[in-house]
Amino acid sequence: MENLNLIKAVIFDLDGVIVSTDEYHYLAWKRLADETGLYFDRNINSALRGVSRLESLNIILSLQGRHVPESDKLQLTDKKNGYYKEYLENLSPASITEDTVNALSGLRKNGFLLAIGSSSKNAGFILNRIGYGTFFDTIVDGNDIKRSKPDPEVFELAAKRLGVLPENCIVVEDSEAGIEAALACGMRTAAVGYAAETGCGDWNFGKLSELALKVV
Repeated sequence: MENLNLIKAVIFDLDGVIVSTDEYHYLAWKRLADETGLYFDRNINSALRGVSRLESLNIILSLQGRHVPESDKLQLTDKKNGYYKEYLENLSPASITEDTVNALSGLRKNGFLLAIGSSSKNAGFILNRIGYGTFFDTIVDGNDIKRSKPDPEVFELAAKRLGVLPENCIVVEDSEAGIEAALACGMRTAAVGYAAETGCGDWNFGKLSELALKVV
């Protein structure tokens, strides 16, 4: 596991890895929950890391034994996304940490292919807000896939677009669902944030610069 000489590409989750948007997700879901009479707290929000909006709604509903017609679910998730995008307007290049900027720059200078693999359908919007809209070699998000994490589709498609075999990729994730997805398609995994605290990655880091030092 320590031999990283075969790594050619680094695939990053976006939310919670490149930039922190967890608080905005919480505020948007909380706002929707308050309007619809659902209970929602930060513990529930933590359980939604790495999964799609629809699956997140299903989790919230199932925890409370609530049934909502399928025809109404899209309206609810669209409303949540509208709230979320309102909060995302607060993002700017200052929202990305210096450590992350330096790590991405170091990986780029050392010839690694870099990609985003996110279940979010807002990846392009977020990257443009923080000034990284054209930085990555490819961006795969919720608009490109039919199955969200822990299904490996998002990472398989990213590797395919990069022209790199899965075994030559390392995925950087902050969710257990994302780590599971990467492992399912034979990629190495580097956990940060919440996922690193659980120790579920092949490597577990406190910040991205530690990953950059490991693979360069």
